[in-house]
Amino acid sequence: MWVLFLLVAWGAAVVSCTRLCLAAVAAAQPMEPEPGADGKGLSLYEAAFLSGGPRRVGDLTLVTMYRERRLLLAHTGWVTVVDPDGRDELERAVISAIGPEGQAPVRPVRAVLDTAAPVRALGDRLVTAGLAVPASARTNVAVAVRQVRAACALVLAMAAAALLLVPPAAGRGPVAAWFVLPLLLTAGCLLIARVEAHPYSRWASPVGQRLLGRIDVPPRRTLAQRSGGGADGGGDDGDLLTALAVHGTATLPDPALRAALKTHWGH
Repeated sequence: MWVLFLLVAWGAAVVSCTRLCLAAVAAAQPMEPEPGADGKGLSLYEAAFLSGGPRRVGDLTLVTMYRERRLLLAHTGWVTVVDPDGRDELERAVISAIGPEGQAPVRPVRAVLDTAAPVRALGDRLVTAGLAVPASARTNVAVAVRQVRAACALVLAMAAAALLLVPPAAGRGPVAAWFVLPLLLTAGCLLIARVEAHPYSRWASPVGQRLLGRIDVPPRRTLAQRSGGGADGGGDDGDLLTALAVHGTATLPDPALRAALKTHWGH
């Protein structure tokens, strides 16, 4: 009887791991970029999307406007509009997300920006150019990872049920050993996915990742030495915003600014 539980465990492990492998391969398929695209041709917004998706684009827009003194970011997590005239669609989306009162918590503003039309249009352009992974591919990988996790739990449940059916006198060691293999298969796939595809999966396609690798980003220590944590909009702004676009808010040298953008979401 315990063999039936073993077959269920093996079936779930093989099917789920196969789906994960196929989804990961599909997401990693090379795509042809538009003619003339190169690392220097990427705008900061494009680099931000390829590095961290819509959330990174929102952070970049907020910090850009803050550095130019067109809005205020308080360390308490509130954003206030100073100049209500946005210079591009993304900045106008920020002002619209803040609302008519001109002040709002940063977190809901960022949530609105994640799905704002200009951000979606930016992502669509990058997908069309072959630089970003399509949303369907990222979704397929994430779903496949969840299926492997469920299969891993099912293997454990089937092993426990099988061991209960085997009398202790008959020896449970060989039965448990048969379930170790599908458990190792599912756990190994999850580990590989964690290393290779986290956060299931990257926003940039392989071509986009290569282009991001060509962008010269100064070390964080250098940015701190140049900036001193102020919002002066000095000559270091280009390097600071580039570092933010590629590596996220952790590169910001100003602790008050990092606190203003800190939320329960990771970067």
